[in-house]
Amino acid sequence: MGFPSVDPASGEKLRDYPEWDTTRLDRALDLAQAATPRWGSLEVGERCKKLRELAQVLERHRDEYAEIMSREMGKVMAEARAEVEKCAGACEYYADEAPRMLADLVVGTDARRSLVAYQPLGVVLAIMPWNFPFWQVIRAAAPALAAGNAMVLKHADNVPGCAMALDQAFQEAGFPTGVFQTLMISIPAVDESIRDPRIQAVTLTGSEKAGMVVGKTAGEMLKKCVLELGGSDAFVVLDDADITLAATQGCISRFQNTGQSCIAAKRFILVEQAADAFLEAFRANAALLKYGDPRAEGTTLGPLARLDLRDKLHGQVQDAIERGARPLLGCQKPTGKGAFYPASILDGVRPGMRVWSEEVFGPVACVIRVKDEEEALEAANATSYGLGGSVWTRDSRRGEAFARRMQSGSAFVNRMVKSDARLPFGGIKRSGHGRELSIHGIHEFVNIKTISID
Repeated sequence: MGFPSVDPASGEKLRDYPEWDTTRLDRALDLAQAATPRWGSLEVGERCKKLRELAQVLERHRDEYAEIMSREMGKVMAEARAEVEKCAGACEYYADEAPRMLADLVVGTDARRSLVAYQPLGVVLAIMPWNFPFWQVIRAAAPALAAGNAMVLKHADNVPGCAMALDQAFQEAGFPTGVFQTLMISIPAVDESIRDPRIQAVTLTGSEKAGMVVGKTAGEMLKKCVLELGGSDAFVVLDDADITLAATQGCISRFQNTGQSCIAAKRFILVEQAADAFLEAFRANAALLKYGDPRAEGTTLGPLARLDLRDKLHGQVQDAIERGARPLLGCQKPTGKGAFYPASILDGVRPGMRVWSEEVFGPVACVIRVKDEEEALEAANATSYGLGGSVWTRDSRRGEAFARRMQSGSAFVNRMVKSDARLPFGGIKRSGHGRELSIHGIHEFVNIKTISID
């Protein structure tokens, strides 16, 4: 069995990548284990030099990497280029900040000297998804490697070309052999790898189901685990919102990356006084989106990454309509080649519909109408997910107070939810646990060691 790379815009098979056997996997884990003490013993500044070189490699090959992403998972070219640039920026950020983040913290105690040291754990297994095939890897790898760990990557089965391109980028940047490796292994081999004593920690970005499986195995082996899972982010429009701003940003937040983002706005919770005006502007913006070949100029909505994902999305839409939701835009599955789906809006979403309780991973906006601010908060928190959310109001103090009461790992006021290397990223409830990025992300995969001296 191998890993076929398929263009979701045309259905064309691009290439087959062979799966590793156990001997090849064993050799890779040996290399990672051997590389870890040498890499971890380097001064943090030396490790950061390699991150800067990786940033340069990413910038140098930006268009090439964007093309691979576009062909393999359907990302529109402008968004693909921006993703590579964001990866380079994260490498630069940790190259600048890691020495400060990893410096000993001296604490006054009754000992002559007490301090907290941050030391690497060892080899980290990263299990990463297809929707942001470069960014998800780099945002996990940059802090882990800066901290002195090695990393082995199990990428999503449908983006093997992206996985190999990342492997080559680390090689071109001059990282020592074994410090970063892509494992061409199947999902059943992941469980065995987590259990392997050469792996010290695991980080996963993926579905809720995958998180439960990985978290269970990591827990059984008592290994550190960070889980960044699904989301059903609320986009709350209060009665005093700037409607033009909210509708413009809401359209970007829902439909960028063809709606395939864990932190995309998914549930549009509208206070009745603002609902009709917002929907009129939002629908007008969404109607301008054009789906088609993601590499063609003028395309603003690419295909979904796979046909089965498109079919699941349409099944959710049909269920909602059958249960009383009103299709305001799109909601029809196109005929012909490619995993395309139009920008769609469902009004009148309520409990009992699949789109109420499930994550909607595609270009479909679900509208929930509420009476007032308190009912909006109740609806925002009425989900098993807790990744991100946003609230829109002209009163920033009111917005901050609302944001503080949202049950989520991040909350934005008059801004769409997005990840930023300077801020911690992660969720609560069934959106996972642990944090990526910022100082919190680099401290996830270190031994926070107390040293006390008399």
